[in-house]
Amino acid sequence: MSAVYDLHIDTDVTVQLSDCRRQDAQAVFDVLDHTYQLEDMAAPGPQAATSPATTVWMATFDTAGGRHEESAPAPLAGMVGVLLTGGYHAVDEVEKVLARSFDVQSLQSVSGDQETEARLLLASR
Repeated sequence: MSAVYDLHIDTDVTVQLSDCRRQDAQAVFDVLDHTYQLEDMAAPGPQAATSPATTVWMATFDTAGGRHEESAPAPLAGMVGVLLTGGYHAVDEVEKVLARSFDVQSLQSVSGDQETEARLLLASR
């Protein structure tokens, strides 16, 4: 493993958003971008009006880096499904940041040896 990978193994959180409109995905990523350093992102692009397939947006945030700025509650047009994957402390920190801007309902948590996975449902406050 490289030294860079070793430094971020416990602080990176992968965020997957599904079952939502492009604008809602962008609102969630904007909140996280104001707090953490964005490591990698598949930016929400144009959404076809007749697209029958489910769209998932994904980004990875380094919870050790970034500006750590507070964000105001962000409006969402509908519910947003969220899957967080990463180290225990890092996932917990991302959940707290999301809870400051959205109404968060915890759906499921799966714990492993080194990582945890949390499924959330976000709504506007």
